[in-house]
Formats: sequence, C-alpha cells, structure tokens
Amino acid sequence: MAKIKGAIVVDVERCKGCEVCVGACPTDVIGMHEQVNGKGYHYAYMVEPDACIGCTNCAIVCPDGVITVYKKKVAI
Repeated sequence: MAKIKGAIVVDVERCKGCEVCVGACPTDVIGMHEQVNGKGYHYAYMVEPDACIGCTNCAIVCPDGVITVYKKKVAI
C-alpha cells in the first residue's frame, strides 16, 4: 500500500499574494510568507510541508498559474 506525498513550488516573484490558494487547501498546508517579493507582495509558501496530499486545488484556483504541484508515492 502506498500513500501520496505532495509538494508545491511557488514562483515567488510572480505571486501577487491574493491568498486564494490558502482557502483552497484542504489540509492547511499553504500560508503567506512574512517577507515580500520584488513587487512588494507577501507570497505563498508551504507552512506544513508534511501535510500536503498533492490534491492540486491550489494550482487550479491560482489566477496567475504560479503554483506547480508535485506528487510521489511513498510506502507506509
């Protein structure tokens, strides 16, 4: 039996900090970073990386397409 482990990569410089991805995440993995990008926006990042299930909700709702989701099977 395998479990799916997910991870997201956010294009920090293109993220405008709209926080739509934060609300779309069923496992509360995503938060907004305290630092700002080159445009002055707080950007999304993985607060709880181990909780990501790779559902892709964040990437689907992102209006600018700055989130890439990776998935891999891990043995339990």
